[in-house]
Amino acid sequence: MTGHPGFGTMLAWLLDHRELGAQELADHAELNTGEVRAVLAGDSPGEELLRRLAPALGFHAVDLFILAGLAVPDDMAPLDVAAAMWVKNAATAAVRLPAAGRRALLQVIRSMPQEERRSSFVPKPIMPLAGGPGAWVIRMLQYRNLNWSGMAQTLASVTPTYLSAATYGVIGSDRKALTPRLVVDFSVLLGIDARDLAALTGVILREVPPPPTPEARDIADMLWESRRLSVEQARHVSELACSTRGDSRDAHIMELPGL
Repeated sequence: MTGHPGFGTMLAWLLDHRELGAQELADHAELNTGEVRAVLAGDSPGEELLRRLAPALGFHAVDLFILAGLAVPDDMAPLDVAAAMWVKNAATAAVRLPAAGRRALLQVIRSMPQEERRSSFVPKPIMPLAGGPGAWVIRMLQYRNLNWSGMAQTLASVTPTYLSAATYGVIGSDRKALTPRLVVDFSVLLGIDARDLAALTGVILREVPPPPTPEARDIADMLWESRRLSVEQARHVSELACSTRGDSRDAHIMELPGL
């Protein structure tokens, strides 16, 4: 599957998968049914409509902007692109922490003060420019502040998928097709139900995928929350994760600085 089917078509696929009608979605999103039907018929969605649809569908709004092919507003973008390396290091280290340690680390991230944005977030361009399913999922991961290397290492730490960093650029350019395995594993890091992501990308899952592991769910939450961190904050979180990895026990983890 290549090319961009249009946001309305993808939304229709998702609603069909969920056995949800336009009227029900409009009610959940507090929108006029006509607005939803117009988008399903091919009209381009506006920013306000996407922001309202996101919670009604259980999606992050940034993902809907990407699916719609629209520029992502600054308030939805990661704060600091320079934090990417430390976000990846923290995530891969946190996988090996006990559950209490991962929860404590997430609390630290959430407790950090919001710093001012110093520059616009500009993810690495996907070349050649593409608008297919591979581009969508890679762009979604970029907006979790993961670069190609971060995608490779983080995905390998929580799923069976082990690919070179360059391969993620190939997937993003739609020169490597999404497979059922990739859809399931990408959905883990994105925090999106695998069957929903399959419906959106047109990939058929022959089997019901297993639920994400607790570690994978925690890492997805960490990636999302870490989007608001500056490079200095992300480095601190990474150092905490690495310093408590390995021989730590739950009792020690709960004494992480910042709690």
